[in-house]
Formats: sequence, C-alpha cells, structure tokens
Amino acid sequence: MTSLSWFLILFALSLLIPNFVSSSAVQDPKQVVQDVQRSIKNATRRNLGYLSCGTGNPIDDCWRCEPNWENNRQRLADCAIGFGKDAIGGKNGKIYIVTDSGDDDPVNPMPGTLRYGAIQDEPLWIIFKRDMVITLKQELLVNSYKTIDGRGASVHIANGGCITIHYVNNIIIHGINVHDCVPTGNTNIRNSPEHSGFWTVSDGDGISVFNSNNIWIDHCSLSNCRDGLIDVIHGSTAITISNNYMTHHDKVMLLGHSDSYTQDKDMQVTIAFNHFGEGLVQRMPRCRHGYFHVVNNDYTHWEMYAIGGSANPTINSQGNRFLAPDNRFSKEVTKHEDGSESEYNSWNWRSDGDLFLNGAFFRQTGADASSIYARASSLSARPASLVGSITTTSGVLSCKKGNLC
Repeated sequence: MTSLSWFLILFALSLLIPNFVSSSAVQDPKQVVQDVQRSIKNATRRNLGYLSCGTGNPIDDCWRCEPNWENNRQRLADCAIGFGKDAIGGKNGKIYIVTDSGDDDPVNPMPGTLRYGAIQDEPLWIIFKRDMVITLKQELLVNSYKTIDGRGASVHIANGGCITIHYVNNIIIHGINVHDCVPTGNTNIRNSPEHSGFWTVSDGDGISVFNSNNIWIDHCSLSNCRDGLIDVIHGSTAITISNNYMTHHDKVMLLGHSDSYTQDKDMQVTIAFNHFGEGLVQRMPRCRHGYFHVVNNDYTHWEMYAIGGSANPTINSQGNRFLAPDNRFSKEVTKHEDGSESEYNSWNWRSDGDLFLNGAFFRQTGADASSIYARASSLSARPASLVGSITTTSGVLSCKKGNLC
C-alpha cells in the first residue's frame, strides 16, 4: 500500500476518533481510502479547503485548524503576513458585540451598533451577535486599534455608506460582505467619542484607506460599489489585502491617489491569495509611485486589464495565475498608463513564476534591480500551480461555533 493510501487511512480514522469508545468495529481500511478519495474527487472548488488545514495558505493555516477558534478570536491578529503583518487591530482589547444593525444617528450612535464600537478610543475586538445587514446612513469611520470580525455570522455592509479608515492605524477587517456601497456625506459624522466633524460627499468605495498604516483586510467578499472596492491613498502604507473574493465591479482597487501626489512614493502594499472573479473589468490593482507585491492571486476574469499603473510604481508580480478572457483584445495582463513608451519602459514591473493561461501575457519593463524589488517583496511566493488550493476559500468563510472555519 502506498504512503498516500496510509495517509488517507489515518486522516479518515482521525475523523472517527470521538466514536471509538462506543464503536465495537473499525471500518475496512480499503473502504476508508475509497470513501475519502471519492469525497475529494466530488468536492467543489470552494469546499476543497475544508478537507485539511495544510492548504499552503500561511494565514489560514495559522488559525483555521482550531475548532474552538471562537474561544480565542484574537489569535487571528498573530496571523497577518506581508507589509501589513504588524497590524494588531483590537488585540488585547475587550470584546464588543454588535447587537443592533441600525445606524440612526451617525453623530450620536447608540450602544450596540457597529458605529458605536468602531469610533471608541480603546482597542476593541468587534463581533456580531447574529446575522445582519447593516445599511449605513453615512460612511463608517473606524478609529485606531479596532478589529471588525464577522466570523460566526453572515454580516453585510450594503446599500449605503461603507468603511472609511482615515488617519488611523492598526485596523483588521475580517469576514465581512461589502457591496452596493453608494456616496454619502455633506453632513456631520462622529469619528471618536470626543469629536465629530463635517464630511464632504464620499466616492462610494467599499473600503477606503486614507493616510493610515498597519491595515489588514482579510477574507472579505466585495462587489458592485459605486467607485472602487478597495482604495488605498494619501500616504497610507504597511497594508495587506488578502484572501478576499472580488466580483462584479469595474474599477476594483486603486493604490495611490494621483500621479502628482508624491506622498505615496513610500507606500508598500501586499496583495496576496485573493480571487479576482467574474464580472471584473480593471484595476486589480492600479498602482502609483509606491511598492506593490502581487503574490499568489487567482485571476479568472478581467475585461480590460488586470494590473496597471502610472507614475513609476514598482510592481513585483509573483506566483499568480492569470486566465485571460476569450476576447482577443484583452489578453495582456498589464496596462502602463499616463506615460509614453519611453517613460514606462523604465518602470520596474516584473513577472516571476506567474502562470499564464488562454493567451495571457505580462509586459515586463524596467531594469531587474534587486534593491528596488526588495522594497516590493513581503513574503515568499508559492508556485503558481498551487494558487487554486491556496485561494479555494477566498472571501467570507462559513464559520460555525465548535467547528473548523
């Protein structure tokens, strides 16, 4: 019997251990192997990750193997990787439970609402008592040292204002559905217990990050917002965007405010283990000025391009899987914008170990300067052939108490 067969036997028997005391017989080993192989063969793409914690995804393997995850939610804060690896969110803070899905007064929010918890000065780990759809009257201003943790409930922020991270630090957003966000503003909004102020009209982004650092956005599902799904601008840095599932949107992700906003030149962002899925058009991401590590993502749809940029960003694309659309005009992964060919030929854009399918191709530019790419390197890339298993459960997870997520 092969070593794989013995592994499958041991794995299957381990699932039966709780029943050993009351069971008088053990299943035939050959039958166990056949049953496990059949279950693997029949599993769908988005369920494969539940068969083993050893997915090759270092974030998930850090915490998802524990069935009692709910008893140690803050373990998640130890699992960040990439440029945002030091984001601790509300670690060591109190647990705040959202019991009220309302948002009646953005200046004087009621205790029990998401807004009330998000604006507090103290570190808080914010969780949700039950499934809920939260329609925000105005954008949600998140104060420093907060984790918004949707595990164990189906939480949607939708059909109103969405999440704004503005001049703060140490934020974790995990396990939230964000969709159908619209512009709000021209009114007062509270951003701390001591302060509220006037905010102009927002763009309608899903998650906006302004001049903030140590930010981690993980295992969220985002779609169909008025402007971008995730924008990181105005001098923000130390950002990781990981394990998200993005669909049905035009301008997906903007990293860097404008060509003239040179404060973004030190921006460092990691884009890892995300699934860019159906109905996406462009900006996965669109980069300016800074250093961007795009690693082990699965690109299964784009209508214009996948990765683009202007103003001389450094883009290090490693171990991604790019499946080009059937449209013969959109095979190129990259788009060099707002510059002549003589200008963008000096921009440092590299493809290293990427997998290109259905005619996809990446236009590399710039000198292979190791010191430049070192500033756009944040973790070791896995082989692109593993991207399918690494990103199998991208997006919001179905986490139940007492079970593996």
